[in-house]
Amino acid sequence: MTRRGASVRQRRVSTELRALRLARGLSCAEVAAAIGCSESKISRMETANRGLYADEVAAILGFLQAPAGLRQELVALVRAGETRNWHTIHGKLPGNWKNLIDFEAEAIGIHNYEPLVIPGLAQTAEYAATVMRGVNDTLDAAEVEALVATRMGRQVALTRAGVHLVIDEPVLRRHLGNPEMMRSQLQHLAAMAQRPRIIVQVVPFDGPAHPGLSGPFMMLEFSDQPSLVYVESRNSSTFLEEDDFLESATLAWHRLCALALSPDESAALIAKLIGKVT
Repeated sequence: MTRRGASVRQRRVSTELRALRLARGLSCAEVAAAIGCSESKISRMETANRGLYADEVAAILGFLQAPAGLRQELVALVRAGETRNWHTIHGKLPGNWKNLIDFEAEAIGIHNYEPLVIPGLAQTAEYAATVMRGVNDTLDAAEVEALVATRMGRQVALTRAGVHLVIDEPVLRRHLGNPEMMRSQLQHLAAMAQRPRIIVQVVPFDGPAHPGLSGPFMMLEFSDQPSLVYVESRNSSTFLEEDDFLESATLAWHRLCALALSPDESAALIAKLIGKVT
């Protein structure tokens, strides 16, 4: 059974409290003195090692001069309490991306399976823009640019966490844009696979049915909190944290890794496909 910890909503609030304090150049002691509590309590609140209460969080957010919209959002998350799993329905702009970026920044391990496109952590800017315009042709140029910048910013996680990407072979053969763009994308993926702490595996096209047929998913591991599973689909995204979801995702991941080509075989296949892009 997975280790029970703070809910994903509480973890989101804790991360934001710390970020806001640091942005104002304040210490935990200074925040504690302002709202009348101990320094250790503020520290525990920021690391999701104690329960959060709406009145305390509201007081801290007020002292830190958080924007009104953010204050309302975070207090609402606190009031959701121990509710597990976090499903968000959004419009044309993904609503959970900031939360995903925050969790990726804290993760020590990221495991991502993708059956349709190159994983976001491994995309070039041109490939990312092509995908975004393809899946949502209502985005204007400024929105595409902002989303691409956000996706590129996510790749900072590659410098901190161990990253394991498993990709279906058809993804590598699907030429979404011009040959130069696709060749550059595959070359970028090949270069990533040579970096320390990054593993890239390819599930061969002629393999058997497998758990990945149900769709993409990401598992995030943390040093001091339970793992999370992130699933994104059309106009919605979900963080899953219940034991059943985590165990199912873990089994699916191990099955996919066993079916995939080895990292060396995957690298050879990617190199071969680079040469075939015309």
